[in-house]
Amino acid sequence: MKKVLILGATSAIAQATVRLLAARGAALYLVGRNAANLDAVAKDAATRGASKVEQQSLDLDDTAAHESLVERAAQALGGLDSALIAHGVLGEQKACERSWTEAEKVLRTNFLSAASLLTVLGNRFEAQKSGTLVVISSVAGDRGRQSNYVYGASKGALTVFLQGLRNRLASSGVAVVTVKPGFVDTPMTAHVAKNKLFATPEQVARGILRAADGRKNEVYVPGFWAIIMLIVRTIPEGIFKRMKL
Repeated sequence: MKKVLILGATSAIAQATVRLLAARGAALYLVGRNAANLDAVAKDAATRGASKVEQQSLDLDDTAAHESLVERAAQALGGLDSALIAHGVLGEQKACERSWTEAEKVLRTNFLSAASLLTVLGNRFEAQKSGTLVVISSVAGDRGRQSNYVYGASKGALTVFLQGLRNRLASSGVAVVTVKPGFVDTPMTAHVAKNKLFATPEQVARGILRAADGRKNEVYVPGFWAIIMLIVRTIPEGIFKRMKL
């Protein structure tokens, strides 16, 4: 990852990843919605050793702007060899149950905007016959649960989209890496009581880079979530629907 487009660069996980990439001397094109926060991330990356840092403030729900965004990033960095899609919202399950408008916001940000970006980036990387696409999904997408099924559906759809894209682009030398974190201690989960299952953004960032460097297919971060979710997925539906999860 030497010429990297970071989408959702002001999220806690993305910021931790940016710090690691900057220390490697990578060239970075940072995209986020909040201009002030984005500027702080960019300045920090420059001080940490990034060879080049460019930035663009954009609401990534604006799918009509994705083509020009990717083209602008490629021109600014002299090409792209990788991209990290790290933007997303948790949403509030009860609000989503009451209002389709609220549910649609979660689905649009977490799935539709990501799918649009992946379409544009996938086509570019396929044409150049190289590249690494790294996308933050979630363990929540492995099975629908009453406590967060709208968020889970958005991430489950994203995971399936990535599976198909990986299958399509494998013959072109493009890696499609799905990263599935469990609970992460970020501002997005500030309202959730913490326990030993929570990881730090720094732990997840290290996992992201290991997966990208190894051109992995799907990884759980931390790794113990693979075992947890295997158990969750194998619970019979007749039992599962009676559980309060």
